Amino acid sequence: MFIASQDPLSDIPAYCEKQNLTSSLANVSAFLMAHTENVNWLGFYLYDGAKLVLGPFQGKPACTQIELGKGVCGTAALERKTLRIDNVDEFPGHIVCDSISRSELVVPIVQQGQLVGVLDIDSPSLARFNQQDELFYQKVVESLLQHLDFGVRPFGVQI
Repeated sequence: MFIASQDPLSDIPAYCEKQNLTSSLANVSAFLMAHTENVNWLGFYLYDGAKLVLGPFQGKPACTQIELGKGVCGTAALERKTLRIDNVDEFPGHIVCDSISRSELVVPIVQQGQLVGVLDIDSPSLARFNQQDELFYQKVVESLLQHLDFGVRPFGVQI
């Protein structure tokens, strides 16, 4: 369960600068990580037109590239649907970036009909995420889409 103010979604816009996607996502991932119980990784993978590439995150070092359709993140991105996995060891093709992760929640980020990335949250506990968490993080992504321009990419990468 998320722990923060009475309405943590109202805090998200404060971390969003339309002109700097990297800084915004770094601050949002730090904010969410600081206020979410029992997670060991929380961050973003951004779609470069061919694959997901590691973006701002909080946690141990992670996989730097994920093909669409591979692992939980790649499958959520390909299918453009939220995936809540109670036991990642039972997910076909799960990609192990941190061996202590046991459950995962991935929300695709789709702007103007185009995949731009995913929000990925991992936990060391089985079945850590519930429907309330899923709805909350979907609203986080909706807020990000309202306050950020995902077409503004670092290092010249454009969608």
